[in-house]
Amino acid sequence: MILEATDTRLTETAARLRMAIVRTSRRLRQEAAGAAGQLTPTAAAALATVERHGPLTPSELAEVERVKRPTATRTLRGLADAGLVERAPDPEDGRSAVVSVTVAGRERLRRLRGRKNAYLARRMRDLPEEDVAALARAAEILECMLEDERPAKRGVTS
Repeated sequence: MILEATDTRLTETAARLRMAIVRTSRRLRQEAAGAAGQLTPTAAAALATVERHGPLTPSELAEVERVKRPTATRTLRGLADAGLVERAPDPEDGRSAVVSVTVAGRERLRRLRGRKNAYLARRMRDLPEEDVAALARAAEILECMLEDERPAKRGVTS
């Protein structure tokens, strides 16, 4: 009986948390849209992943982003055409290429992140200090939860 109540409470909390995360994510994408130009949310996510984990092959990007390889390849082509990533031969596999972020790509990400951070900071400005501290702790907890899901970095085995 107690276990069932705990499971129900966890499920209800998970549902509320999921909805809050989804809505916040949507608002952040909307805030960034003004600085993104023609960059789609998928392309922005791919660019950030290449910056964070790169250089990456299209297959590695697809794995990290949890999309099909053709989708990753198409997204990378658009980013390369925009000058935000550059391709180089894969030293481990001559049939493939690795992709890394260009200076222009890093600048675009900086502007996108700046807009998103400014939006959240404006929303948090009038919160009581204990609520800001609770959000900081929640961010730490979410980061730890996500660490368990990250694939191994290129060339590193666990």
